Amino acid sequence: MMQKIATLLIIMSFFIAGCVKNKNTACGFVESSLIAPTSEVDSLKTLLKDSAIIAMPNAIGFFYSVQQSGSGTAIVNLCSTVSVSYVGKLFNGTVFDSTANNQLASFQLGQVIAGWQKGLPLINKGGKITLYVPPTLGYGSNPVIDRNGNIVIPGNSYLIFHIYLADIQ
Repeated sequence: MMQKIATLLIIMSFFIAGCVKNKNTACGFVESSLIAPTSEVDSLKTLLKDSAIIAMPNAIGFFYSVQQSGSGTAIVNLCSTVSVSYVGKLFNGTVFDSTANNQLASFQLGQVIAGWQKGLPLINKGGKITLYVPPTLGYGSNPVIDRNGNIVIPGNSYLIFHIYLADIQ
């Protein structure tokens, strides 16, 4: 009888541990396992050097610069709804997307590219960060096309995002 109770307790503890572990992914998003290949990281290093940009490397292959770390205790995860203002551009300076007139855009972090998913948790509410993202952690080899059929982001683009994290929910 004691053996059955012990076995039941072990099974219940695995079930409870599994529920707790998956708590942050209740929204259905799965943690990205993407890592930029060495060739992309090397190309990004060259672009940064040629542009005289100093940035910190991240283990998965993007680079970043924190201008303001922000404050607060909220932790950004894939299920978090974040409110941001941002400018996205190519290394040639072409702006391909931005929030207009310091307006905010809100979305769940799990809905955006891997570079943002891994980069935004490096700051807190009120923080400012610049992300330098290689293709694998951005939009990959496929071009991003607008509603009119125009290519907004060419395939295999290296991207720069200036982001202000206004709120985390």
